[in-house]
Amino acid sequence: MSEEMTARSPHAVAALVAYDGLSFAGFAAQPGQKTVQGVLEDALVVVLRRPVLLAVAGRTDSGVHALGQVVSFHGQGETPDLAELRRSVNALVCEGVIVRAMQFACPQFSARFDAIAREYRYRVSNGDAPPLFTAGVSWRVRKPLDVEAMYEASRCLIGENDFRSFCLSASSLGKRTFRRLDTIEFAWEEHLGEPCLSIRIVGNAFLHSMVRVIMGTLVEVGTGRRKPEWVAEVLAAQGRVHAGPTAPAHGLTLWSVTYRPGVGLGDGFLG
Repeated sequence: MSEEMTARSPHAVAALVAYDGLSFAGFAAQPGQKTVQGVLEDALVVVLRRPVLLAVAGRTDSGVHALGQVVSFHGQGETPDLAELRRSVNALVCEGVIVRAMQFACPQFSARFDAIAREYRYRVSNGDAPPLFTAGVSWRVRKPLDVEAMYEASRCLIGENDFRSFCLSASSLGKRTFRRLDTIEFAWEEHLGEPCLSIRIVGNAFLHSMVRVIMGTLVEVGTGRRKPEWVAEVLAAQGRVHAGPTAPAHGLTLWSVTYRPGVGLGDGFLG
């Protein structure tokens, strides 16, 4: 460890993390499971020679990917050389996860509590042929999708609503289930020559499986099984049994996190 890594400082450290969710049993540490939090904390323990507990913006489920997830931890006196720390962590973690960037933040910074918005993207493969290169990051839906109907159905979800119908039932017991969605956008994209429908969803926070249930519900509309107005009925019903199926985890990516001003993160940190 270099002299720079043992100097004194009160700063918090923020890290921008990406991973292939198929390699992990979700983000949160679980006994006996390979998780993103587990492998990152294990690597940091080796480099910093002390226990490290990560705060995170958006704990992803097993199979869900991330491009711009943010984690943070607080120092115990040391001021690490962040370029060296990032190289060391990336050398120690397993395949399927990388630290894209590290930066000092203000001492009280929390990746979780200072986040004001999170952006997810969900990909649906809807071509004639099954995907090859994007099979691990998209849900193949064979029946042609009516994207205009999906867009129309999604409009009732914009704004602050009770999303109890769109989350895992057990996770909503005794908890506030109001969340605010700012954006739901649809765009056809091409990745490595393979077409897919990309759905961009931005909100202040999300319930357990919320994006995946929204996607499963909208695909019910897109394939003609349900009318667009049905989604508003699902929202009003406030019960998970009224919504569509939970879309597969591997189609979902946590794309980016937005933070309130004044936390000390530079403009280029989040990409």
